[in-house]
Amino acid sequence: MNPGRRLIEAGHGMKLTVLVDNNTLIDRYYEGEPGLSLLIEEDGLKILFDCGYSDLFLKNAWKMGLSLDDLDFVLLSHGHMDHTWGLEALTRRLCELRLEGRPCKRPALVAHPEAFTSIALDQCPEIGPLLEPGKLARHYDMRLGKAAQKISERLLFLGEIPRRIGFEQTEGIGFKEGQDTPDRIMDDSALVYRGSEGLVIITGCSHAGICNIVAQAMDLTGESRIADIIGGLHLLSPSRERLEGTVEYLRRIGPETLSPCHCTDLNSKIALAAVTPLREVGVGLEVSYL
Repeated sequence: MNPGRRLIEAGHGMKLTVLVDNNTLIDRYYEGEPGLSLLIEEDGLKILFDCGYSDLFLKNAWKMGLSLDDLDFVLLSHGHMDHTWGLEALTRRLCELRLEGRPCKRPALVAHPEAFTSIALDQCPEIGPLLEPGKLARHYDMRLGKAAQKISERLLFLGEIPRRIGFEQTEGIGFKEGQDTPDRIMDDSALVYRGSEGLVIITGCSHAGICNIVAQAMDLTGESRIADIIGGLHLLSPSRERLEGTVEYLRRIGPETLSPCHCTDLNSKIALAAVTPLREVGVGLEVSYL
């Protein structure tokens, strides 16, 4: 076993495993779907970051020999269906374990409170979560709030992200209940790990803007070194202004590695590769940080 792996198993680092992504790694016989789910292990904690669109994260975890019966936290980056609809499958799994008298934990569920608001998009009447907080509270320790939340000594859920960078302003997606303007997805958040080599920023979709997210992570931690940014960057046919602005921002802050996936298109990845080395991401990826 390599020394880094031993340190992580001893509680001195973080391991991240991709359970769901749009892509799978070559010669790894897992399945993908339009969605994201990551398993994070740090400081003796097991954390599920997003649940994907279906029960696929459970199936892939089983194939990998990973148990999700003892999760300490479930973190939701935002409320869209490709990140939250798998929560129904996890809740069913926990319920069945309890009915059978088998061991399982009662995880804390961390999210922005607006992540549970219904959202209609075009002809689809619901792209938000399928379960509401009142019922979820019977299965999870609900920790909903707009403020940043400490998960461990080195992991911080960022809470609501200030929208401060002009080129990352968007028109919004869908309509929330009672709103007549497109939803700006203020519930979109991210997770940051303060590693020995700098920050590891873990994103779901980055609807808040990846530059806004990075700026908030640096402000809240007081750390300017970026070891990695991993997750969706929401660069899907972005405007020229947004893509060029993002590339220049990342060039300026100089991340050691960039690991874009999920909602990041090929042209954007090519542009970002001019800034820093890119890691290929897909279901089955395991990466460790000290």
